Amino acid sequence: MNGRHASPVPQLRVYTPEHARLAAVLLLSGMVITAPWLFQTPEWITRGLVAVGLTLIAVALMMLVQARTRLRARSMAAALLTGFIDKDATATFVCDDDGMIHASNGAALKRFADADTETLAGTLRSILANPSAVLFRLQSRARVDGAAREDIVTRRGHVRLAVHQMQGGSFLWRVEEITDRPTTSRGADAVPIPMLTVGRTGAVLFMNEAARSLIGERVKSTDRLFTSLPVLSGQINTMSTKSGLIEVLVCEKNRSQGRSELYFLQLADNETSVGQASLESLPVPFVKVDPKGTLLSANKLGMHLLGISSCGNLNIGQLMDGLGRPMSDWLRDTADGQASHKSEFLRLTRRDKEVFVQVTLTRVIEEGETVLIAVLNDATELKTLEAQFVQSQKMQAIGQLAGGVAHDFNNLLTAISGHCDLLLLRHDQGDQDFGDLIQIHENANRAAALVSQLLAFSRKQTLQPEVLDVRDTLSDLTHLLNRLVGEKVTLTLSHDPVMRSIRADKRQLEQVLMNLVVNARDAMPQGGEIRIETEAVVLDQPLERNRAVVPAGDWVTVKVSDEGVGISPDKLQKVFEPFYTTKRTGEGTGLGLSTAYGIIKQTGGYIFVDSIKDQGTQFTLFFPVNTQVEPEAAAAITVDATAKPVAAQHGEGVVLLVEDEAPVRAFASRALRMRGYTVLEAESAEDALRTLEDPGLTVDVFVTDVVMPGMDGPSWVREALKTRPDTRVVFVSGYAEGAFGEAEPSVPNSVFLPKPFSLNQLTETVHEQLH
Repeated sequence: MNGRHASPVPQLRVYTPEHARLAAVLLLSGMVITAPWLFQTPEWITRGLVAVGLTLIAVALMMLVQARTRLRARSMAAALLTGFIDKDATATFVCDDDGMIHASNGAALKRFADADTETLAGTLRSILANPSAVLFRLQSRARVDGAAREDIVTRRGHVRLAVHQMQGGSFLWRVEEITDRPTTSRGADAVPIPMLTVGRTGAVLFMNEAARSLIGERVKSTDRLFTSLPVLSGQINTMSTKSGLIEVLVCEKNRSQGRSELYFLQLADNETSVGQASLESLPVPFVKVDPKGTLLSANKLGMHLLGISSCGNLNIGQLMDGLGRPMSDWLRDTADGQASHKSEFLRLTRRDKEVFVQVTLTRVIEEGETVLIAVLNDATELKTLEAQFVQSQKMQAIGQLAGGVAHDFNNLLTAISGHCDLLLLRHDQGDQDFGDLIQIHENANRAAALVSQLLAFSRKQTLQPEVLDVRDTLSDLTHLLNRLVGEKVTLTLSHDPVMRSIRADKRQLEQVLMNLVVNARDAMPQGGEIRIETEAVVLDQPLERNRAVVPAGDWVTVKVSDEGVGISPDKLQKVFEPFYTTKRTGEGTGLGLSTAYGIIKQTGGYIFVDSIKDQGTQFTLFFPVNTQVEPEAAAAITVDATAKPVAAQHGEGVVLLVEDEAPVRAFASRALRMRGYTVLEAESAEDALRTLEDPGLTVDVFVTDVVMPGMDGPSWVREALKTRPDTRVVFVSGYAEGAFGEAEPSVPNSVFLPKPFSLNQLTETVHEQLH
């Protein structure tokens, strides 16, 4: 390269102002020493000037030693750098702050042999359109971070430009050409369809051989190629070629890093007609219809996406729906040129699976007749993600609604059932009001069960798990199930002889099984057989199904199978959604399977469904095998309402009751006092903390609501336990356990009692905490 050092040895700039300073110091010292003899100064001045001159000579010698040391260090650095870049296969330059090249290695001399300039910007002009801006940007970043790198797409491919700041103000530049360029590979050149690769700014990065043949020359940007911008994908665009203007149908495929690929289909005879052979070769699904919607033709990708084998006697309205208006209006407006060129998301009416497509309609003229070209794009994944998001929002809204309703209802039911318990204590069975009180009590319990079912949708119900043998549970339930299925349906049970126990809420598990059996019965209006099979399963590898993964380990499965009408594949994935039902209007609410799903998931299990149309459906439930030792019955916190009352003499201690609902507080206070406890009442957490400010007050148990205005239950209890660490705690709430304070550490010596609770449940829970 002319004007450039052919040697790869970097001649680094060395700032050596020491030479000038050294000469100046020596000259000054000579003048100071000779001055006394020239001007006949007194002796004491002469000695002082000589001393100053000698000192300056010593300083000059020290400067000379330092300069030699610096030059030797820079020489060693230059030698190390020479060995580093000399054999590097990547073109490497050493430049100063102004971009002047001090040195370059052999790869750089070979790669840029034609460059006749001493600056890096001029050297790189053969591969970059505006190298000065790129070099300035990278060099500015290198001054801050010490190094910078950028990948640049050029006309010849990808270039990686890297810079490192060196000591002394120089910069080391590396220009690496990346050979992996999929858009400019031979495979793209071999595609028979004209194709361009376009950058973010509209620059044409690559043209395959078919595009060069169609255009007749190389172009650098799309504004020189198309008469109007932006390029409309799926529509007819006018292209400027060497032989004149032509009409082309354009299909755009987006790629990474802002690049996109444009495919062209030339319309013959300037009549905007589309040839069938060219239509078949396009890499996107196309369908051709007449203005009435009758399918005229489709390429292979189009028929594969639509799930059809031929286009005979088919209308586009039969293949897709969900437009929101009649399909014929959309087709007519497009044929008349009145429709906006906006894509529509439609659902295909395929029965094998659910598919969504993005459809863009374009009007063309074929043999003097108006036809419509529909460009299809598979949007199933996009719509699936959208549906999952909507489903999560729906479940969140249902969960918030269920939690709020449950909290308020459980407070009301606690007051109703609690005061009913107080009345029952004053009436015996011979009393005429005893039966009425029992009816009130039983209906309050039924209302509590409905609230629990509502919470099952959002998996926020309070479960009371126990160790169960599935065979025993089904045996206890068999009589009720036989009554549910009726005379036309036969119920068959089959158990694995080697069965292990599970941990679940028995009442909720029975509800799930009854729901599945009732659905199986309704699916067989003419009668049939329902089979319930239990089996112990060992999974050596995780089981992946329906976007869920069942971990490896020991499981107990329960399968409920029927011989009914089955569920079509497009509806199968929706059966667990709230309010979705496959039954006719008035026959189903869509709540049963969503409740079952919530109960199974909250238990830690999984539920899957398999169905074949007109052959039957099978639900498979996975429950984890219980690996814990069964706790003693006396340690259970939740006590059955039918348990014997705790004797009053056992109630010894002071209870601080904190409850913002006055009816619940009144019932709980009376119930505890009846059992002999001393009760201190507070209607808020702040009142409770003020009560505890008395150092002489002794409190044995805190009974507190969880959610209250102001400070919540766990927060004030943690504050109170700082000075009373041995106090026991009973949390009561209309919400589910675990639905509050999940991010906070658990409170020591505490238990949870869900609302609604009975008199016996409250008093025995307090008694258990004290003893």
